[in-house]
Amino acid sequence: MALTATRQQTADEFLAAAGEFLARREAEHNLILGICSALRLSPEAFGRDSPRFLIVTDAAGRVVAASLQTPPNNLVISQVDDLGALRLLVDALADDPPPGVLAPKDVVDPFLARWADRTGETAHLEVAERIFRLERVLPPRRLAMGSWRLATTGDRELVADWVVAFSTEAMPEQPPIDDPNAVADRWIARVNRLLYLWEDGGRVVSLVGAGGETPNGIRIGPVYTPPNARGRGYATSLTAAASADQLERGRRFCFLFTDLANPTSNAIYQSIGYEPVCDMDQYRFDR
Repeated sequence: MALTATRQQTADEFLAAAGEFLARREAEHNLILGICSALRLSPEAFGRDSPRFLIVTDAAGRVVAASLQTPPNNLVISQVDDLGALRLLVDALADDPPPGVLAPKDVVDPFLARWADRTGETAHLEVAERIFRLERVLPPRRLAMGSWRLATTGDRELVADWVVAFSTEAMPEQPPIDDPNAVADRWIARVNRLLYLWEDGGRVVSLVGAGGETPNGIRIGPVYTPPNARGRGYATSLTAAASADQLERGRRFCFLFTDLANPTSNAIYQSIGYEPVCDMDQYRFDR
């Protein structure tokens, strides 16, 4: 069956064409949907370079694959209903290649094989991830000392520092954050996102974000506790509190990504109600 790749210029155009396809598997596509929601509010939310949208449709006009990139970040590929669509994605992207790709585990291998045939480039696995979905929070087995609150302007310096620390630790190969203060300001402004802080004894000890809205949910992250405060249940208690607060605000779901190399965090999230949905692999091209 003939397939066609088309580009869209804006998040609105992309969602008009692919929104129904993406929403049918909302958890699997929560990152793409969340990025689009941010772009609709602020087209330069991820930098000055224009986002790159692609969809592939079959002869009947049905969407079978979609991709999104916000340069200089990695390409994100949707679930794919016809693997033949990967050839069209590769051909459309090869002349202006992304630095890497995040895609469902059963999609990324055939994509990389076609990419290597087309460009000669190989890639290495950066992070093996898993998407989780929560509909009901289970109380932590051991609630940490302290309590949570939302970040305010007085937390700007701490938030900026911790956003950089999280990025450096969790995503070392990603481009450095150009303006951490601007990132902190966006979180503190509470537009389409909220930043939760856990305090113990008057000291902030953990941070959890909720942003990237989907039709019925929101993505939880980043989750960060500085090394000297770990092992005391702060992140678990704060993630549970943030998730519960989002459900109370009317979300049906909360989503999050975990690094499969960290079995502790995967077990912690499941202990408070997160359930695994699918695996995603992030690769970086060898250049």
